[in-house]
Amino acid sequence: MKKFISVVLTMFLITSCNGWSFQPSPYSPPTPFLPATNTAPVVSPTPVVIGVNSPTPAVATSIPVITNTPLPVFTDTALPVVTDTVSVPMPSIGVQVLGCNTSIDVTHGMGEVTNAFVTLKNTGNVDLTNLKATLNALDEGRVHPDKTIELTSLPVRSEVTIKLTVDSTYREETPIQIEVSGDAGLFQRVGESSCRDIGLFAPKPEALMTPIPSNP
Repeated sequence: MKKFISVVLTMFLITSCNGWSFQPSPYSPPTPFLPATNTAPVVSPTPVVIGVNSPTPAVATSIPVITNTPLPVFTDTALPVVTDTVSVPMPSIGVQVLGCNTSIDVTHGMGEVTNAFVTLKNTGNVDLTNLKATLNALDEGRVHPDKTIELTSLPVRSEVTIKLTVDSTYREETPIQIEVSGDAGLFQRVGESSCRDIGLFAPKPEALMTPIPSNP
């Protein structure tokens, strides 16, 4: 009996050494692994305040009122009709040298003379009066009576062909110049370094000095 009690006491003392009234199992079950969860960041709509003493923005106390202003009305204004296109006098003349030829002037006691055939055309809008056409030559000798031709009138849109003559050097090239003037003043000077021979195309004497309607 004493031996049984000793064994029981010995077993009790052994079990009480680690302080456990119930000994845990030597196998410890693993702790389950829980995946990490991504928590969404919370964005606050509250604006960031930079300075505590920031000035308070001024609030407009009045709003401008926009009124509808009527636009100006434009009306068609009739332009004046110009019916008189020749109210401003514009004298003008065209000078065309048709050609030249040479001859012997026995009547005036001269040797060789140069004849220039010229057409004068009224290109302005008024009649030309007291026209004067003069032929000059670089090698001119004595003054020929037909060096200058005068015309009393040359109507608008008319033309006339004249022959001017100067005393020139025998068998030499004769540079010429024709000067035209009238009541309206000096019109122009036309020159030829060497007046071409008009040949058989010289105007007939009866066709000279007579104004005729000009070609357009």
